[in-house]
Amino acid sequence: MRLALLMVLVLALLAGGGWWWHTHPREDAADSHAHDPIPVLVAEVGQRDVPLYLDGLGTVQASATVTVKPQVDGMLTEVRFHEGQDVRAGDVLAHIDPRTYQAAVDQAVAKKAQDQANLANARVDLARYTKLAATAYTSAQQADTQKAMVAQLEAQIAQDQAQIDTARAQLSYTTITSPIDGRAGIRQVDQGNLVHATDTTGIVVITTLRPIAVLFTLPQQQLAAVVAAQAQGEAEVLALPQGGAEDAAPIDRGTLAVLDNQVDATTGTIKLKAMFPNDRLLLWPGAFVTVRLKVETRHDAIVVPPAAVQRGPAGPYVYVVNDDLTASRRAIEVEHEDLQAAIVTAGLSPGERVVVDGAARLTDHARVRIAQPAGAAPESPHPVTPATASRRAGSGAT
Repeated sequence: MRLALLMVLVLALLAGGGWWWHTHPREDAADSHAHDPIPVLVAEVGQRDVPLYLDGLGTVQASATVTVKPQVDGMLTEVRFHEGQDVRAGDVLAHIDPRTYQAAVDQAVAKKAQDQANLANARVDLARYTKLAATAYTSAQQADTQKAMVAQLEAQIAQDQAQIDTARAQLSYTTITSPIDGRAGIRQVDQGNLVHATDTTGIVVITTLRPIAVLFTLPQQQLAAVVAAQAQGEAEVLALPQGGAEDAAPIDRGTLAVLDNQVDATTGTIKLKAMFPNDRLLLWPGAFVTVRLKVETRHDAIVVPPAAVQRGPAGPYVYVVNDDLTASRRAIEVEHEDLQAAIVTAGLSPGERVVVDGAARLTDHARVRIAQPAGAAPESPHPVTPATASRRAGSGAT
């Protein structure tokens, strides 16, 4: 019996030792992992000139659009443009049958010649009656009547000239020319069709693409900034692809041309127009683009990446990495923030390092390990000393 109890006691001790052996190292490992440095990505606080932009959604609009319509009725005898062709003002686009209008000109010219002959004869009679009236061989009334006849024929000739000018204008309308420089669109009427001055569709639409306009809106709260930018000169405007990355290359660069003279009361927005040279023809009428209006340049501003700025109940803050590789939570004041940079007016100095990734795991005075972004060269394993930190601070302005 004693032997059995002894064996049970030994087995119990062995079981308890095994349990302690397996559980105690895990606690030590967990405790050691709890004190491992937290990997973070950092960026230096910079100081540079920062342009401030206002963003809006814009619609591209041709700087000039003309629907070419016939001004007289007739058959379209010739079409002399190609769809999509660039045309200049005065280029012939089409011809309408001119025969009836040429006949009208000839008729008006002949009518004037007839009236001029009658006027010449009336003037001879007037001279004769004037002499006879002076010697009492005819009445003064007959001389006055002849004088009125001459004046009537002179007025008739002036009317004939007006008829000739009208007929020639109608004849000139049979040659359809481009009124502006631009690009021809899709042809609406083919050669051989009968066209009328009352047609609404026209023959073709011509749009001016160089330069080109972009209409966009901004909230009325930004009116003062826009007016201030206009007062400083031509405000720069960037056109970016809609829905593209914030740092995408601009499609084109232009200037602000018009600030509308009233605020839209229904939407609380102001309407603006910018003009772009569009040398590469990347802006097309009807397309939507993102518009960035430069209103100011903040000189020597202290900036950090927007990802470094955290938000809390007490306001914005960042985690600053100290020389001993610990993180300190520091309250800051942010004046302006966009997807490119955040301008800090208080709380940071150029050359300091702030956490841009990994801040969610940090607490005040937590130990950190500076990781390298993917594809970047590995950082030197030597810790940062006050001397190297001082040198970084001295060269931190960008």
